Amino acid sequence: MISPDGHWIAYQANETARYEVYVQPFPSGGAKRQVSTEGGTWPRWSKDGRELYFIGMGGKMMAAAVIGAASLDFGVPKALFSAPAAASGYDVSKDGRFLIPVESQESASPPLTVVLNWQAGLKK
Repeated sequence: MISPDGHWIAYQANETARYEVYVQPFPSGGAKRQVSTEGGTWPRWSKDGRELYFIGMGGKMMAAAVIGAASLDFGVPKALFSAPAAASGYDVSKDGRFLIPVESQESASPPLTVVLNWQAGLKK
């Protein structure tokens, strides 16, 4: 995931026994910084670039504050809430709300009815 200013890339890698979240300069490359401390996947930047979100161990949505944009240091990640199982497809809106797909609890989808030429019915 590229940062909003286009200077950093956040990604997950399993270089240790578990996945962790890292940030590295982009596109030049360079030294990477580990953001997660106890495992992490699916990093996403806040729209203003001041926080990096990711799914931590136990399915918790985590947030790490960006401290100093030039050096891109991070605060200690904090748990925000328990994320649903389908959270890997999440995104963050401009106003900071989390958009998370939710799996349907119903076994069958309700029928979809498509009405064609509906305007003709108004003339009767």
